[in-house]
Amino acid sequence: MTASLATVRTVAPGRTRLFALTEMRWAAAALALFLVGLADQLADGPRWSWWALYLACYLCGGWEPGLAGLRALRERTLDVDLLMVAAAIGAAAIGQITDGALLIVIFATSGALEALATARTEDSVRGLLDLTPDTATLITLDKERTVAAIELRIGDRILVRPGERIAADGVVESGASEVDQATITGEPLPVDKSTGDEVFAGTLNGTGALRIRVDRRAQDSVVARIAGLVAEAGRTKARTQLFIEKIEQRYSVGMVVATVALFVVPLVFGESLRISLLRAMTFMIVASPCAVVLATMPPLLAAIANAGRHGVLVKSAVVLERLGEISKIAIDKTGTLTRGTPAVSEIHCLTTDLTESELLRLAAAAEHPSEHPLGAAIVRAARERGLALPEAREFSAQPGRGVTARVDGHILEIGSPAALVSVRNQAVRPLAVLGVSSVICRPATEFPATPVEPTFGDAGALARDLADTVAAVQNSGLTAVVVLCDHRPAGVLAIADLLRPEAATAVAALADSTGSAPVLLTGDNAVTATAVARRVGIADVRAGLLPHDKVAAVRALAADGAAVAMVGDGINDAPALAAAHAGIAMGAAGSDLTLQTADAVVVREDLTAIPAILELSRRARRVVTANLAIAATFIAALVLWDLIGTLPLPLGVAGHEGSTVIVGLNGLRLLRRAAWPRIT
Repeated sequence: MTASLATVRTVAPGRTRLFALTEMRWAAAALALFLVGLADQLADGPRWSWWALYLACYLCGGWEPGLAGLRALRERTLDVDLLMVAAAIGAAAIGQITDGALLIVIFATSGALEALATARTEDSVRGLLDLTPDTATLITLDKERTVAAIELRIGDRILVRPGERIAADGVVESGASEVDQATITGEPLPVDKSTGDEVFAGTLNGTGALRIRVDRRAQDSVVARIAGLVAEAGRTKARTQLFIEKIEQRYSVGMVVATVALFVVPLVFGESLRISLLRAMTFMIVASPCAVVLATMPPLLAAIANAGRHGVLVKSAVVLERLGEISKIAIDKTGTLTRGTPAVSEIHCLTTDLTESELLRLAAAAEHPSEHPLGAAIVRAARERGLALPEAREFSAQPGRGVTARVDGHILEIGSPAALVSVRNQAVRPLAVLGVSSVICRPATEFPATPVEPTFGDAGALARDLADTVAAVQNSGLTAVVVLCDHRPAGVLAIADLLRPEAATAVAALADSTGSAPVLLTGDNAVTATAVARRVGIADVRAGLLPHDKVAAVRALAADGAAVAMVGDGINDAPALAAAHAGIAMGAAGSDLTLQTADAVVVREDLTAIPAILELSRRARRVVTANLAIAATFIAALVLWDLIGTLPLPLGVAGHEGSTVIVGLNGLRLLRRAAWPRIT
């Protein structure tokens, strides 16, 4: 039972109409000829008339599978299609042309349904390409002009007006809008986009205008890669399918031998030619493994298409099977459990004369010229609060120490606690001897040139406050940044790589799905890793790992026979992703290394997609098992009936082809949106 993908024509995004398939048109023609011929026969029409109609039915419904079977025979393989056509011709040879025509009709119909299932599976993802606009508005030095989207090159600037679809992957250079990118990431709500944000081809712009710098050619866009990956997945075969195909040839040869024996042996013992041939042909029909062949790939391809709609790219049917076998999860921290971008999470003032906003404003102004990621996090936090940043003067940055600048007449020094308390003894005393309970941030000119011992507050109180604050921040798994104002401690900023909001839910779901708690593998320090693990519910933490250490850890987890999935950001974790039973990359939609190394890629930045795809793969395996059981049951029952009793040929045809249709429709259930597991 085969279906030609070359006959599929997409007539609407994600949807193939019935009669856009040649298989469906030939099947419809065969059915129409059969019904007219049957009506003519029942009306006692001339024998030649309804015979001609039935023979035309044979031609319409049987020429394509017959031709495919002959091609396979030339390659010395026995095709099920050829066996079905041979059985139908045999029925006509003994005068049972009505039964043979019925076999052709049902066989052609089941083949058309198989082609439709395959086409719908491909269309669910291939329709994404139809959403990419054909043209784009290219911005040049002197004007705007319309060009073909395929002609856009890296570095081009394009204008996307409200309501238009984005023509290329790129970065927003100016403008702000909301973008509906559900076709790429599966996110149900539009996402706000502004300067510096990444956008994808095929997504729908909202109410604002965007100026975008093109970062990828059309053939390299995320949507094109999605289609490419799914097409590649459709060309791969699952291990179950490969096993079925391996035994199919031997089974088919054995079936032909049994058919010949079932025809010859009764003749030897005096059975009539007509009865022996009819029984043998009925056996050939009901014993054919059409439903078995169709049991595996439609469910797997349907699951792959469903996953693609929800922002998870599964690279092959083999990978989908592997995902259903996972019993342990190893997960990276940075960029996986966390967002991978540092952010200010806490502000601790050490002086009553500075509010949190004032401390953040001064620190952000000093850090504004810096290119350090922590400095960028401080500046971003100030902007998110709507704080106006004054100009920083006399800026200097010292690697490993921090930055210094004059802001509003104050000297600001920002850096790590260890660095700032160990330099220029005349400016900053060691924490052990520096002691004031409250420091007012005043212009540097109000302080004497030589530091004096404080005359107010409890001696050592500030040292204790600063040390306690830094220790509390670091013990919470956060990075402490000390802010000095005019050489005196003014506050501590806690910088964190923020957890994904769904991290704890996803970890719990993974533990339920696999039956074992996930393991955290990270190159970060043990204190930070343990703090993050505690917040998401992970007990087994392995920190300070280099890439080759993560590979060793994955192999150690698999040493007891467990199927381990590694979840990482797809770049630094590439070796571990490759070493795992299945590698799953979070995000990094445009990374070549991610797409090449990982078995599955979560384009949508949502960790709950991982337990969802594991559960979907298990559902697909259950559907495959059910399909094989259905097919085997039908074949066994019909064969026994034919051998022990007298199975009417029409009933045998209906039972055989009915089982094929049942397993095909059962596999298609996984295309439904409701089949995607909900993780709460």
